[in-house]
Amino acid sequence: MAQSFATFWPEYVRAHSRSGTRVLHLAGTLFGWALLIAAVMMGRWSWIPGAVVISYALAWFSHFFIERNRPATFEHPLWSWLADQKMVVLMLTGRMSAEVTRCVASGAGESAGGRAS
Repeated sequence: MAQSFATFWPEYVRAHSRSGTRVLHLAGTLFGWALLIAAVMMGRWSWIPGAVVISYALAWFSHFFIERNRPATFEHPLWSWLADQKMVVLMLTGRMSAEVTRCVASGAGESAGGRAS
């Protein structure tokens, strides 16, 4: 089990090794942020839970049906959220594929079927 965000991050990346998983996380996170911002700007407070539900629904769907691993949101909720934000930034800046390659190579001796958010 990860003892710090620095040790959690490579585990998180390995648990998001399939591009389809990352794309659904990206879509969910960006849509969640957009809905949250719209809710605040328009005073539609009832939209805020939807932002959270949609984001997590897409992420969890990707883990169960694409990556075929178990989300670790409840084990490390803050780290999972932070890692998701970091992954989205890396994806938007075109650096996530290199990070996946690096983390997968560094964890080659570890067991498959890790956890994610």
